Order: sequence, then C-alpha cells, then structure tokens
Amino acid sequence: MYTLKEKTVVTLRVNGEDRQALIRPGDILLDTLRDGLGLTGAKPGCLNGDCGACTVLVDGTPIKSCLMLTAEAVGHEITTVEGLSDTPIQRAFIELFAFQCGYCTSGFLMVCHALAGQMQTPPDAVIDEWLESNICRCTSYEEIGKAVRAVLNGEIK
Repeated sequence: MYTLKEKTVVTLRVNGEDRQALIRPGDILLDTLRDGLGLTGAKPGCLNGDCGACTVLVDGTPIKSCLMLTAEAVGHEITTVEGLSDTPIQRAFIELFAFQCGYCTSGFLMVCHALAGQMQTPPDAVIDEWLESNICRCTSYEEIGKAVRAVLNGEIK
C-alpha cells in the first residue's frame, strides 16, 4: 500500500486475481468494486445494509459491501457475482426462474452460494434465515428458496 496525495493504492484479491485500486480512506468496497474495478455485479440499493443487493463474499462469508470500507478488505479474498461463472447456484436460478427484474439477484446468488458452501443439508428454517438477509420486491422468495434447495439436494450440479 502506498499513498498518492489523498488517495492510496491498494491491492485487493478479487475473484482469484490481485487487482490494484486507488482509494480514499472512506471509500466503501461497493464503490471500489463498481467504479474502480469495473465489477458492476454488486448493486447499490439502500446503501445502509438492509437490502443485500450489494452482497459479496469476503473469505467466503456474505458481506454487504456498502457497509465495508475498501481498506478493510485488503488481505482478504473477495468474491463477486462475476466470480461465480457457471456455478450450480446460477444454473438453479435460471432453471427455476428464481429472479424477475434481476436487481437483487447478484446478492441472493452470493448468499445462496455461501450457504451451499458452508452447509450440506441445513433445515428449512436456516435456509429461510439466510434468505432474510436480502430483499426482493418482485418475487415471493419461493423460487429463490427452491433454487438453493435444488443445489443443496444435488438436483442441480
């Protein structure tokens, strides 16, 4: 890390690659990913941690990138929806129509991917609890729940 006037160059590990970004101390990870690195999959929604549209994985844990400073992400593995290319959860969302407008989809994909990576057979209450971390104004969540359950049950690989 080195400083250039008011900004600092940092190296972030994103989707398995080291990427350099020029940041201010108060920059949030969401803005750095979108504006600094051109990774626009995480979406700005509420910008206060309620909606989950900006969810990314940090060391495998779902994090709302609007609440994390970029500087806090240095030294950690960041996964964005762009890093989930052709994963079972993406296929499940497509096959089971688990999206409508698509704005919240990347956040749900990140949460569902993390859940599938951490638990093989969680009870329905746990799945529902994980899905509560994100808001969708278009769907009933039923399709989203079916998609993650299909991946957890090995129906979609």
